[in-house]
Formats: sequence, C-alpha cells, structure tokens
Amino acid sequence: MNILDGGVTAPKGFFAAGIKAGIKKEKKDMAVVFSEIPCESAGVFTRNLVKAAPVKWDKQVVDSGAKCQAVIVNSGIANACTGEEGMQHCAETASEAASVFGIAAEGVFVASTGVIGPQLPMDKLLPGIKQLKEQMADTREAARLAAEAIMTTDTVSKEVAVQTEIGGKTVTVAGMCKGSGMIHPDMCTMLCFLTTDVSISKEMLQKALSSDVEDTFNMISVDGDTSTNDTVLVLANGASGCPTITSDGADYQAFLEAFHYVMEELCKKIAGDGEGATALFEVKVIHAKSKEQAKILSKSVATSNLTKAAIYGHDANWGRILCAMGYSGADFEPEIVDLYFESAAGKLKIVENGTATDYSEEVATKILSEPAVTAIADLKLGEAAATAWGCDLTHEYVSINADYRS
Repeated sequence: MNILDGGVTAPKGFFAAGIKAGIKKEKKDMAVVFSEIPCESAGVFTRNLVKAAPVKWDKQVVDSGAKCQAVIVNSGIANACTGEEGMQHCAETASEAASVFGIAAEGVFVASTGVIGPQLPMDKLLPGIKQLKEQMADTREAARLAAEAIMTTDTVSKEVAVQTEIGGKTVTVAGMCKGSGMIHPDMCTMLCFLTTDVSISKEMLQKALSSDVEDTFNMISVDGDTSTNDTVLVLANGASGCPTITSDGADYQAFLEAFHYVMEELCKKIAGDGEGATALFEVKVIHAKSKEQAKILSKSVATSNLTKAAIYGHDANWGRILCAMGYSGADFEPEIVDLYFESAAGKLKIVENGTATDYSEEVATKILSEPAVTAIADLKLGEAAATAWGCDLTHEYVSINADYRS
C-alpha cells in the first residue's frame, strides 16, 4: 500500500467542500462529499435504541439499494430526539440537495452531529447546500475543509488515504471522521465517511464494512457513552476501472487490506483525540483462547476509568488493569498473566505470572509520559489476539462536558 496525504477527495471522481452556514456561531458547520458517478453504498449505525433522525434516514437509503452520490453533513445540532419534524428535515435536505446537485433524492445521505434536542435551522441549512455546490472541488484543500466542518469538540480534523493495486489498476480508499466525546460505538456523536474508486458489489462492500467495524470502530471508547448518531458510510464509485469485486478472492483481500488500514487509523485518531485527552491508550491482549475472549478483556481495560486516570497520571498502577480484566466477564487465569507497558520511550514488563516484577517506577513513568501508550496482556492460553483503543481520563473531560451546551 501507498499511504497518501489526502482525504475523501483522494479517490477518482470525488469532490468535497466545507463551509460556514451559520448553524454554529463562528466555525465551519456544513460539509458535502459528492461523487460524479453514482455509487454503491454500505453503512453501519448506532445500536442505541434512541436513534437520531439522520441515522434512520441513512439506514433506509442503504437498505433501499439506491445508487448514491452525495452526503450532506451538518455539525452543531444532532437532529436527535426531534420527532417527525426531524425526519421531515432529513427529507427536505435530501430534496434540496437533489435539486442543487441534479441527482436523485433517494440517493442522498444526510448526517448531523452536535447537541441533542434542538430542531435544525433549515433557514440556514438549505441555503448552505447551494454554498456547498458552489465551493466543492476535488482538491486536497476541499477534503481538509470538509473534515474541519464536521468537527464538534474535536481538537483536530481526522483524515486518511491509501492506494493499492487491484487487477492492474491503482485504486484508492480514503476517509474522514469526527468524534471526541460520547464515544463507545456499538454498531458519540461519531461520524465516519469513506470513499473509494474501487468497483465492488453492494453485497461485498457491506460485508467488508460490517466485518471490519468489529475490529476497529467497535473497539474504541472514550467515555463509555454510545451516541444516538454513530454512523459509518462507504461510497464506492468504480472510477478506477478495476475489475468488479463480486466475491471473496485476491482482489477482495487486497481491497480489504487497504480498507482496514483506513478504518483502523481513523478510529485511532478518534480515540487519541478524546475530550480532554493527553494520550492515546492502546490495549493489546495476546495469546488468548479466542478472539472473543481477547476483545472482551482488551475493551474492559480500555474503558476502565481507574486505569484511564492512572494513564493520565503516568502511574504504572497495574493492579487496575488486572482488576478490569477480572470483572470483564471473560474467563482467564490471572496467575499466569504477564503485563507490559510500551511506548516510543521503550517497553517494560511490569507483571510476570500475575505478580509484580522488580521494575523501575522511573522507567515506567517515562514510558507512560508519551502521547501514545500501549498496555499488553499476555494470557499464555492460545494464539488469538485483539486490540482496543481509548484515551486517558483528565480533569478537562469533566470541564468540557459540564458546559457543552453553552
């Protein structure tokens, strides 16, 4: 694979824009992702029973099998818990986008992120669609502006793009996402939009997304809160000219490798940019009996508030890790577990066979002071493994969420 400096416009035939429509006071608040060629689409959505209107709308679009060309996104207001009026606003948005872009309304996705409860200001949103059309481009800058426009409490925009080869053709997979708080996907206000110029059937595209999300976005957590708006959408327009992928095989696996890279990098960017966070916290469980066991254990550690607080304090409080593993619900043998901390500053074994090693607290603190920290639990039970991602828990997280609406 070739890693690119790019975003959603990196694949052939995709355009984007990000503008200030006035939904938020001063920041960009509307974005579009557009394909000049009708696309196959796939999506996964929040499992929260309280689903925002755009989630319901987009699921209908995916399930309908309609070819899609545009995603209209607003930030600032989530359009969640807004009743029939909220659904009507989705329909109005799709209708206006269809008129402005000259495409079919049934193939327009809509997405929202922000405060739950208020109705969308359609007097600002609808004119914003025309601005998006006027300003969209297939440039690197256009992708960057779109990624910025979907941010809420994010401190940085999040983009990834890679190229690979399928059937003698260069294909590109790219994406942008937002998410910083209310992050515990069970598919935060977490939104992710991926674009690719690969030619692939809708069935295989959905298969790729549904399987990969289990090892990526469903393995991240910032605060344990599953949002009303979690959405991951993929658009594939086939503009690369590669052979159409209709079944498993070498071409599908090549696509899946690139697709997984983009998905994993985006989810790590969300975890590392958790509200108030100072560090990405990665938890690897290795040599487990099964992947399910490893996933349960790794996510239990990554979501432990006590462990997250210890990471913030650069404190090698390994007892909190074993404790979180112990209440996870997964069976294992604590007496044979080895634990390590690792970062750019080095790797240190802190527990061997369930008890502390004679490790240096000074060295441990140095390792834990890096912006990306990994805890590794070796179960010594098998060959399965899993990784979960989170972040440290800081005073700033409370400050941000104590006055979010203001």
